[in-house]
Amino acid sequence: MTRIRVEGIAKRFGDTPAINGVSLDVRPGELFTLVGPSGCGKTTLLRIIAGLLEQDAGHILFNEDRMDDVPPHLRNIGVVFQNYAIFPHLTVGENIAYGLKARRVPPDRIAAKVVDAARMVQLEGLVERMPAQLSGGQQQRVVLARALTIEPRLLLMDEPLSNLDAKLRVQIRSLIRQLQRELRITTIYVTHDQEEALAISDTIAVMDRGRILQIGQPWELYLRPASRFVADFIGTMNVLRGVVAGPGPEPGEVAVAMEFGERWRVRAAGAEGQPVSIGVRPESLHLAPGSNADTAWQSLNGTVTEVVYLGSTVRYQLRVGDGLQVTAEIHNPDFAAMHAVGERLTLWTGVGRLVPLPEERGGG
Repeated sequence: MTRIRVEGIAKRFGDTPAINGVSLDVRPGELFTLVGPSGCGKTTLLRIIAGLLEQDAGHILFNEDRMDDVPPHLRNIGVVFQNYAIFPHLTVGENIAYGLKARRVPPDRIAAKVVDAARMVQLEGLVERMPAQLSGGQQQRVVLARALTIEPRLLLMDEPLSNLDAKLRVQIRSLIRQLQRELRITTIYVTHDQEEALAISDTIAVMDRGRILQIGQPWELYLRPASRFVADFIGTMNVLRGVVAGPGPEPGEVAVAMEFGERWRVRAAGAEGQPVSIGVRPESLHLAPGSNADTAWQSLNGTVTEVVYLGSTVRYQLRVGDGLQVTAEIHNPDFAAMHAVGERLTLWTGVGRLVPLPEERGGG
């Protein structure tokens, strides 16, 4: 297995900085995802790792081998892009075998490896078909098989599911994750889809404007975002504002006068009079407090402006205070007691579910 280190990579296109001193350490055998909005630099960074672009500064290392001057075809990398890049005049089997033939693998070994690769990606019986006879999901599996069959030391995937419909995206991402775990190939995966990143990754790096804002396991980024940007990008976050009104009832807490009139206790530090932003996930808002309501739960009141039924979940949109919009997701709801637009509603949340949010974007 291969460890990937990215050390101080910088890249400019003319006067425009695309990557600003990014450093990463990808552990052997893990699936590491770069996520961020369009134009944040994640694809540029992936192409530098692949050797398809030359960095202006910094180094790329595979284990202890510096790869800065190694051409792409000598890096032993499998690459899967969002456009399928299938050769239309070759059969499925010939497409899968393409990288093996380029490496002058003996024909008998090629035939065996093509059969194995087709089986891995559930394309048995389709190796003689032409690409035009395949669905989009099948075509992407051909590309995945072609990347895996060369036994790469590193697999790079750039938005591989973006051209598929929602159901196929879930199916193919499950297949990718299953194969990556079985083969233990170090993988760097690029996506702008935060749900996809949460579902598939061992580690996620959130990027914006050419910098890394936060790196962590999926649950860390979701539950402990380091900034407002990360909180907004990874999942849905209600951002509530207030001013520190003094110390809280427990050590490590402050009392915060919230913008909607309530006084909440927050596990944070701050001087009296300091403005604060607090994040609350929609699923952390409840229709009733917990059993320890006197000490650990606090409330907000609002008017229901929208009700969205999602099967196992009901999503309420509330107007709280002077125009503040708050989203709550109630799981396994009592449908006989659903609230309607125009009703006044009290929501409760626990102190432990509040996330203080620095406004700064961070660096990397």
